[in-house]
Amino acid sequence: MLLDNLWNASIRTRVFLRRWMPTNILLDKIRRRDGLKWGIPAMLLGVPYLAAAVGCVLLIEQGWPEALYLLFFLMLWNSLKFLLMGPISVILLIRARTREAIARHRSRRQTATKEREYAVAGAVR
Repeated sequence: MLLDNLWNASIRTRVFLRRWMPTNILLDKIRRRDGLKWGIPAMLLGVPYLAAAVGCVLLIEQGWPEALYLLFFLMLWNSLKFLLMGPISVILLIRARTREAIARHRSRRQTATKEREYAVAGAVR
């Protein structure tokens, strides 16, 4: 019972975060086939998040409330997501282009085979 409630709460939290948080929305768009080319430029968005995280730590060291550590971890997490998405998107793009090239090759081969069969069938008559 308790485990079911925790499981359902985690699913609802994940759905909420993926649907409404801007960084997750952007990363979902980058993961699509037409957005993979934007993975490397999106890495640049990780730099301001990292700078904001460092700024939070500096403020905490100057005596600001330690509750800023929550903001620090949020900024650090978002920074890592964007910085890691660059190489991941390149890998996904290479994989997608490889699959597309294989599909084109198979399609051409099937078309050529069918044309040869029609030519042979036409020559036999």
